[in-house]
Amino acid sequence: MQALINAQREFFNTHTTRELRFRIQQLNKLYYLLKDNEQLLFDAIYKDFKKSEFDTYVSEMALVYHDIKDAKRNLYKWARREKVSTNLLNFPAKSYIIKEPLGVCLVIGAWNYPYQLSLAPAVAALAAGNTVILKPSELPAETSKVMAQLINSSFDPSIFKVVEGGVDETTVLLEQDFDKIFFTGSTKVGKIVYQAAAKNLTPVTLELGGKSPAFITKDCNLKMTVKRLVWAKFLNAGQTCIAPDYVFVAKEIEQKLLEALKAEIEKEQFAIANNNYVQIINDANFERLSKMIVPSKVFVGGKTKASERYIEPTILQNATFGDAAMQEEIFGPILPVLAYTNLEEAILEAKQLPKPLSAYVFTSSPESREKVLQRLSFGGGAVNDAVMHITNPQMPFGGVGNSGIGSYHGKAGFDCFTHKKSILQKATWLELPLKYFPHSKSKLKWIKRTMKFQ
Repeated sequence: MQALINAQREFFNTHTTRELRFRIQQLNKLYYLLKDNEQLLFDAIYKDFKKSEFDTYVSEMALVYHDIKDAKRNLYKWARREKVSTNLLNFPAKSYIIKEPLGVCLVIGAWNYPYQLSLAPAVAALAAGNTVILKPSELPAETSKVMAQLINSSFDPSIFKVVEGGVDETTVLLEQDFDKIFFTGSTKVGKIVYQAAAKNLTPVTLELGGKSPAFITKDCNLKMTVKRLVWAKFLNAGQTCIAPDYVFVAKEIEQKLLEALKAEIEKEQFAIANNNYVQIINDANFERLSKMIVPSKVFVGGKTKASERYIEPTILQNATFGDAAMQEEIFGPILPVLAYTNLEEAILEAKQLPKPLSAYVFTSSPESREKVLQRLSFGGGAVNDAVMHITNPQMPFGGVGNSGIGSYHGKAGFDCFTHKKSILQKATWLELPLKYFPHSKSKLKWIKRTMKFQ
């Protein structure tokens, strides 16, 4: 590990990565590497948890391709010096900001979207001119293996290298001195990464999770609400960090919502054989999720099959904050439905939980919309939709509080791996004497007068 990091730091110090043409070359190489080997990538992820080609392309590869294209298209604009105004106190001078890469970066990916959540931050880091060590999650072993095989056979390891392994290898990596650590995963592991980074004062971006609520008011478009909610929740069998984790619905339409959810789930026919559903990632997560299903509260679904790590799309009715499913982020195909009689009280209840990564509100009321958006702190979200905000590269994606630190995607991703170096460039043909000795009352008077214009 140390030899690899030393090699990357040595290469970084040649300043080659500062050249924008070089960065674009690396992005092109990655783009065509992925394009030319799509079938390998599809086959690997299907072996891991039966994810179809359709879902893999739509929810993973398409987003990575878009990130690469977006970075190539905008790189010269993002990286150029940024002129800023100079205050009167520094006259005569000009001021500007230099965008410089941080150095050797560690990216730790997540298992639920193993391509997108590993490669998207790596793309941002390469675009910003860094060298990258990528540590994919070991849980989807085949996807980790294929990423290592493709990238390590195509890239100079002093520029971009995949390191496979589990807890032991990750622990050794975190003991090293990086210039940036980017982690996607659970809040529990995020705290471990943060503590390790603190030893070297390494800056971090932590993309974590939390219990993301969906508020549904009585005046919503119920048909569209249910269609979008069911897709967002059961995509990837609920193993999505920004999936709606529970629903708060107005009591007046609770039963209508439950019946509509049931009808939509039956209509979609979620099944691995239908290429619109996946397995739970491993036995441990299957067992954890199975314990959340209380038979007396199951409105639809609830069936499980351990041999196939399969859990039906499940709706829990009459849910409360004391239920097992409300004690932690679910991260699976189980959706508790809670009813409220007062939206403000529902928001207050949601605020008792740690700040979530996402939140959603389905409503036709501007007043209700603004209550949720203004009174509840969360990373990002949507109105009358769910999950889709992640697809807009113009919006930074990240959490707040327990759900994360920092953000990325689009320009925010470039900025995530970039240091903004502020420069004041003074002229030498004039120097105001106000700051120099001897100090006097008249000088102080002029300084105060000057400061009024700042």
